[in-house]
Amino acid sequence: MSKLFFLLLLLVFPKIEGKALPNSCSVNYSLPIQHEYYQPGDFIIGAIFSQLFMPAFNPLSFTENPLTMIEDMYTTVPKNYQHVLSMVFAVNEINENLKLLPNVTLGFQIYESYFSARMANQNTLNLVSRHNKTVPNYKCDVEKNLIAAIGGLDSEITLHMASILTLYKISQVTYSFFSPAVREKNQFAFLYQMTPSETYQLNGLVQLLLYFQWKWVGIIALGDEKGEIFVQTLTHLLFEKEICIAFTERTPSHEYFFQLDELISQLKNIVVSLHKSNASVVVAKADTHAMLDIHWLELVVNNFELQPVDKVWVVTAPWDFSSETFHRQINIQIFHGALSFAIHAKEMRDFQNFLHKLNPHSEADSFVKLFWEQVFNCVFQDAGGGENQLTSCTGDEQLENIPGPLFEMQMTGQSYSIYNAIYAVAHAFHAMLSSRTKHRLGIVEYPVESSKLQHFQIHPFLKKISFNNSAGDTLFFNENGELVDGFDIINWITFPNQSFLKVKIGKMDPQAPWDKQLSINEKIITWHYTFGEVVPLSLCNHRCVPGYIRQSKEGEQFCCYDCAECPSGKISNQTDMNDCFKCPEDQYPNKEKIQCLSKELNYLSYVDPLGRGLSVMALALSTTTVLMLGIFIKHQKTPIVKANNQTLTYVLLISLLLCFLCSLLFIGYPQSLTCLFRQTTFGIIFSVAVSSVLAKTIIVVLAFMATKPGAGIRKWVGKRFAFAIVLCGSLIQTGICVIWLGTDPPFLDLDMTTLPEEIVVECNEGSGNMFYYILGYMGFLALISFMVAFFARKLPDTFNEAKFITFSMLVFCSVWLSFVPTYLSTKGKYMVAVEIFSILASSTGLLGCIFVPKCYIIILRPDLNSKGQLIRNNKKENNY
Repeated sequence: MSKLFFLLLLLVFPKIEGKALPNSCSVNYSLPIQHEYYQPGDFIIGAIFSQLFMPAFNPLSFTENPLTMIEDMYTTVPKNYQHVLSMVFAVNEINENLKLLPNVTLGFQIYESYFSARMANQNTLNLVSRHNKTVPNYKCDVEKNLIAAIGGLDSEITLHMASILTLYKISQVTYSFFSPAVREKNQFAFLYQMTPSETYQLNGLVQLLLYFQWKWVGIIALGDEKGEIFVQTLTHLLFEKEICIAFTERTPSHEYFFQLDELISQLKNIVVSLHKSNASVVVAKADTHAMLDIHWLELVVNNFELQPVDKVWVVTAPWDFSSETFHRQINIQIFHGALSFAIHAKEMRDFQNFLHKLNPHSEADSFVKLFWEQVFNCVFQDAGGGENQLTSCTGDEQLENIPGPLFEMQMTGQSYSIYNAIYAVAHAFHAMLSSRTKHRLGIVEYPVESSKLQHFQIHPFLKKISFNNSAGDTLFFNENGELVDGFDIINWITFPNQSFLKVKIGKMDPQAPWDKQLSINEKIITWHYTFGEVVPLSLCNHRCVPGYIRQSKEGEQFCCYDCAECPSGKISNQTDMNDCFKCPEDQYPNKEKIQCLSKELNYLSYVDPLGRGLSVMALALSTTTVLMLGIFIKHQKTPIVKANNQTLTYVLLISLLLCFLCSLLFIGYPQSLTCLFRQTTFGIIFSVAVSSVLAKTIIVVLAFMATKPGAGIRKWVGKRFAFAIVLCGSLIQTGICVIWLGTDPPFLDLDMTTLPEEIVVECNEGSGNMFYYILGYMGFLALISFMVAFFARKLPDTFNEAKFITFSMLVFCSVWLSFVPTYLSTKGKYMVAVEIFSILASSTGLLGCIFVPKCYIIILRPDLNSKGQLIRNNKKENNY
């Protein structure tokens, strides 16, 4: 437990000032020994870096005396030493470039801030003071020509520096990120940011989550004001894009590092939360302190024998593995497959050559020996190893053999930003010199001496600077002093030997349209071992597959829901839809309710078995009617034909023939013309037929009455009266049809709603009442015929048709009475089939009941078709 405590304690030692250590060990400790790296030049670029010297030690060699540890605590140089090297590399390149700053030599002065506000302020004053003396505004000694300052890594340190540098109007180029909610930066006009706005990074992070459909994520940030701003800002952005937060954890802030129980408890709680949550993705803010805290989580897992954390880490820039030497013992496998945003950087081959030439015996660089001893775990003989059992440093050790968490041969994103910052100052300085030279030449014809230049004069040129660096990137600042650039997206692949590989899998371009800002090559991503080669899912519950919709759970976040099947007539064709939707009118849902299928046309066609059968029946009955008409014409001289009023018989047969044929108007694809006339044609023809039957019935009754002596009704028995009945009955029906066609005629229509899976191609009747008026009038004529025939059924006449007409009208009325409810209860082509069947059935009833018995006598019993037979059976002559 004590080892773990002191490991955690080391994170905050730069801020210890007179704190009491455990076991009543009190140390009056303020700040570490100052380290400075100075290279003279005509003009100086100052730099205050962070995390070059951090309190660190090997926990495996921890002694029981904490004072011994404190004495040597500032001996670790992390891999952020590359920041120094990138600055030295850039300055050397510029000094060797005769075109950029001819006749001018750049120098630099580098300090460490130790993440301490006090040290940052002190070293900033050192930059603006005379060499080796911190005496601001006092120029009695050799003055440093400071033209700009670089730093710092942390936004707080940057603002501390800016508060002093702004007073002196010295331009400052930082490589730190500022939270979108931090407005203090806008107060410093001389502050430039060699990184893109963090707002772009947050937007890119949200787009990354949306790209992989991660809707259920956890958030980890440092438990301070910056971490809280990050959580609040990100939460708002995630909520707008319907991404839910499974948990939010704050890593311990420095105020807890002297409360051992509270500190360990917080770290354990974070690990437990990670284990309990079903979120597969954890978003972490990777500022410097938070990165260290996240690394400590693995140490807590190992010490307390907890289960490994198997998550996909999505981390902001500038994520990196810890650079502390004692982190050789910390396993980095939990970060295998992590995705992180990184400051855009390109490979610098000349920088690698520069690293190979690094000389640890150089007296100019006071940092290099400390760095060399720590990364190679050795000591130089002149350092006085004492009882130290470490091996001796030769200076010939190879940097490429150092594990990645300690040092990288590739220029990191932050080092690339520092490199570009030096070049930005150099190009601005070049522009300033060129401008002043041209101006002076135009007036006094000689260039101004560089010693007369003032550091604040570089500000307007730096603000408008735009240049191409040696890697081919174009760099310039926006109106807020922020670099206009995007981010690289990195996939971290770790190995058991503590080495790692950074694979660039995409980029985020804030200047592109929203839907094109993020580009990712998903095929080259390596995921954590737990997920294999499959893209991890990070959802509160399983997705609702197509055919189902999300149904919210009471008391749960909107990302946690049940799945409900789409109601009838609706579909959902995507996962996790909020609502089902109806198909277009000409389409219908399939059984799974996941897609719309085209509706088939529904009409009674000749190809359809039902349509084919009805058409064959209609033609057969029509042929039968024609045959019967031929029989009656051929035997028109016979008594049975004469006795039944030849003319009415022919009219009735022809109207029945037309009734059979008019049923064909209802079969086939409806046309506008057939829709217009088929119901009216049917109504008029049937009215003629029924009127003919009525005329025959009335004539039979009148003929019987006319046989009585002195009956005056004889004059009504004749063809003219019969024709009058037929004509009157037909004209009334014709008038109804004309009114129908003149007011609201039938028309071709597509019924999309009646049948769910078909489009009914139908003839819309227009005014539906007129159709029933036609049927009603036809029924009225049939009812009168039935009643008259019923009362005349027992008249003593051999060829009396009253019995047959009675039965035919009974069939006729039965058919059309049953037609109405059946017609109203059917849909589509079956409605048409019902009407056709009713036409054929009622017409067949008239044909069969009235004419079949006569044909039977004419053809099969000709002996009954004679006048003698007529006299024998009925001595009363029947002329009608």
